Amino acid sequence: MNGGPHCVAILVYDGVTLLDVAGPAEVFKAANRFGADYRIVLLSPTGADVMSNLGVRVAVDGAVSSESAFDTLLVAGSDLYPRARVPDHLADAARIPAAVAGRVASICTGAFVLAAAGLLDGKRATTHWQVTHELAARCPTCRVEPDAIYVRDGTTYTSAGVTAGIDLALALVEEDHGADLARDVARALVVYMQRAGGQSQFSAPLQGPPPRSPALRKITDLVTANPRGDHSLGELAKHLNVSTRQLTRLFHDELSTTPARYVETIRFDLARALLDQGHTATQAATLAGFPSYESMRRVFARKLSISPAAYQRRFSTARRTTGQVPLGG
Repeated sequence: MNGGPHCVAILVYDGVTLLDVAGPAEVFKAANRFGADYRIVLLSPTGADVMSNLGVRVAVDGAVSSESAFDTLLVAGSDLYPRARVPDHLADAARIPAAVAGRVASICTGAFVLAAAGLLDGKRATTHWQVTHELAARCPTCRVEPDAIYVRDGTTYTSAGVTAGIDLALALVEEDHGADLARDVARALVVYMQRAGGQSQFSAPLQGPPPRSPALRKITDLVTANPRGDHSLGELAKHLNVSTRQLTRLFHDELSTTPARYVETIRFDLARALLDQGHTATQAATLAGFPSYESMRRVFARKLSISPAAYQRRFSTARRTTGQVPLGG
């Protein structure tokens, strides 16, 4: 940090996700209450105010060209650009100030703007879990990490979906002022300093395309309809009257997985849904078809880096345990 205020410039544009702007800005503003000295400016490519994704007009402080130097440049995200090409003027609006900024960061799908500006070439990065494959396709030299909450590669930072921008901003505050001040900010905002697990814990259950071949679709339908059944490789092969090797090849060619992994994933998705509904972990393991709670726990640890109990504390449906009828019920 230099002797003057640390300038945090947030690049906004029409269609920008408002929380991608407000969340990190609130972190830096709160840090000032505990002794930091951040100056927050909102900049657009042309200096004109912009309309957010919520239809709320965002007043800006000026154009990107109006600021001669940045300590930190944040590029907010939008639902628009995973679906469409980032326009040249917006890519330029990120590329030009990035050349003089001390560090550059993106919030959620703001990574697509950084990629269009060439700022993720050859680097590690992340974005919202729903569009990590699209980011990898658009920036093939970038190593996309789909489970990360945020990624630092040198002076370039990228964060996962929406509220992960708060996690990233806290990390930047900690980098500038240490863990104690960042912890004070986290407590003031009632957020975690560091979340357990990656962003895959927030992702939706498996929703891939159905297999092309009727034979394999018969097997996947069978597993989905009855996850608790005997779905060993031998039993599944018997349903199609094929060899285990041929069935394994079908799964690999069409679904890029093995029969055992497919069965495990279906059971895992069902177990998550059961935990969300309030079932105990033991009940979820049984109903989802896992041989034991321990086998389910190992799958959760491998896929989410958290236990079923920790997952349920974060995502289970709130339930009344007093027997009272909710108001309006």
